[in-house]
Amino acid sequence: MSILSKLSFKDQAFKIREIAILDATTRLLASKGFDLMTLDDVAVEVGISKPSLYKHFKSKDDLVGAAMIRLLDGALDWLDKVPADTPPSGTLRALLAWALETRLQGGLPLMPSTSPQVREMLTRNMRYVTRVLKLNSRLEKLIRQARAAGQLRSDLPEQVILFSYYSRTCDPAVEYLRLYAKMKDADIIKHVLDAFFEGVR
Repeated sequence: MSILSKLSFKDQAFKIREIAILDATTRLLASKGFDLMTLDDVAVEVGISKPSLYKHFKSKDDLVGAAMIRLLDGALDWLDKVPADTPPSGTLRALLAWALETRLQGGLPLMPSTSPQVREMLTRNMRYVTRVLKLNSRLEKLIRQARAAGQLRSDLPEQVILFSYYSRTCDPAVEYLRLYAKMKDADIIKHVLDAFFEGVR
């Protein structure tokens, strides 16, 4: 039984509208960025009034924070479903493939990497910070396990591998390959993964 089915009809409608708001916010953040996106844009995209939007989120910062938290929760949920016998390097590769696929579908805005204002805003959001720390911990553990198994280079500092891994999710090469090389999304993901993992293998 889904979580929605346990709610009253009124609460279900509220939750469904909130999901639509977060979906619209993610798309607008990916296409316009934080600075250019407005709450009016979100309301129009969803097809609701601005006062209705405020019933869910009291500010742009709250809305963007919730959208970013949902992305982190998606990554953590994905990791929870990985079979226990998957090699650590395989898990790292598959998670990065998921992130790149999500990005190419417009569901992964290039934040907070491209905006100091967004970084500062998100570091004040403890729910966001808690999830970042949890994801960092999971990735660091996978990197240590992969290094110990000889799947990743031991001469590279762990933090170099970790932050290089994160940076691939916002690599502009993804858009350039789609726009100028006319590559299919599946090929873009494969080549970006190969380029990264051959460097750290």
